[in-house]
Amino acid sequence: MPKLTIFHNQQCSKSRATLKILEEAKGSYSVVNYLETPPTAAELDALLNQLGLEPEAIVRKGEDRYEELGLEAKPPRSRAEWIDVLVKNPILIERPIVTNGKKAVIGRPPENVKALLAID
Repeated sequence: MPKLTIFHNQQCSKSRATLKILEEAKGSYSVVNYLETPPTAAELDALLNQLGLEPEAIVRKGEDRYEELGLEAKPPRSRAEWIDVLVKNPILIERPIVTNGKKAVIGRPPENVKALLAID
């Protein structure tokens, strides 16, 4: 099994459940507490490519910060603008994201990570 990386938020129950699946799989993984260590724009761009998603698809629109920034009224238009918003406001990034370096999944539901673990 390849080494995995989880972009984790300890306060999130789905993130904790996804981390538990990784722990039980007894594989090699690393944890990035992305609120403390946000991804760079290049890292986030790579994750989005691995997810096969555009930035707006991983935005947590229910977060207070989304409203504080006025993103509903005037959302960013380009991919680069969205990435910039997410890097500067990592609380808006959907969580958890797990990657093996080539492919990534969002752990919602947590069982999504099993596709990267090659287990059922």
